[in-house]
Amino acid sequence: MKTDSVIRRVFLRSLPWLALPLLLGQLLLLPSLVLAQAGDEPPTNIIDAVGIDQRLDEQVPPELTFRDETGATVHLGDYFKSQQPIILVLAYYRCPMLCTEVLNGLVDSLHQVNFDMDRQYRVLTVSFDPQDSPELAAQKKATYAKSYARTGTEDGWHFLTGEREAINQLTRAVGFRYAYDPATGQYAHGSGIMVLTPQGKLSRYFFGIEYPVRDLRLALVESSAGKIGTPVDQLLLLCYHYDPATGKYTASAMLLVRSAGVVTMLALFFFIGRGWYRDWKTTRTQIAAEQ
Repeated sequence: MKTDSVIRRVFLRSLPWLALPLLLGQLLLLPSLVLAQAGDEPPTNIIDAVGIDQRLDEQVPPELTFRDETGATVHLGDYFKSQQPIILVLAYYRCPMLCTEVLNGLVDSLHQVNFDMDRQYRVLTVSFDPQDSPELAAQKKATYAKSYARTGTEDGWHFLTGEREAINQLTRAVGFRYAYDPATGQYAHGSGIMVLTPQGKLSRYFFGIEYPVRDLRLALVESSAGKIGTPVDQLLLLCYHYDPATGKYTASAMLLVRSAGVVTMLALFFFIGRGWYRDWKTTRTQIAAEQ
């Protein structure tokens, strides 16, 4: 038994030295493993190059130059002077399906958001296809002005086109990754919208083609620093917080815990008070009977 104990002890003490060659081998192989995983060439699957990466609180470059639907040259910073939150949509105008669904989904939500476009917020749609022209942008604007069917689209919703360099700088700044597919002659891209502060900082992202009315309204209120909206909106912002992982507003867990604590304390005080009142009433009755 004593011999077995000694052998076991020697073996355990030797383990670090036995593992050292294996560790050194892994370290030597690590660079080649990283290279094998990362690769020196871009991904062969075009879908791997597509996505939307959130860049919350980062500034959209105000100096970037585009052309609006009238063909006039504009800078993105021109739209940051109105002191209104901005809904930013990246969509190319020749897109056969997805971009149209994004814009349609936005219009459906805006119909139910009781804010006035141009007076309380603005919408900026920027094409990421340099082949799109101001004439095509004007057609898109006419289509969605008719679909929105409310005042404010003339000065509150703009459709921009631009050169490749400006487009690349904008898409990189907001984390919008897309890729051209030569086989179809179309662009593969994600779907979603972004809400900017009046100063042009990225405030909120919403993904997909449907945007919950409550969430979009709260995003506009929050991005405006409370300059638009009602006291009810401010109360809702106390109850809900934006979750970047889901792109949605969810109930605040801390608020729920605190609310539960307050309710518990109130219930406790109620039962203690009621018990005290009964004891006091019983004692008073007994004293009155003795007298």
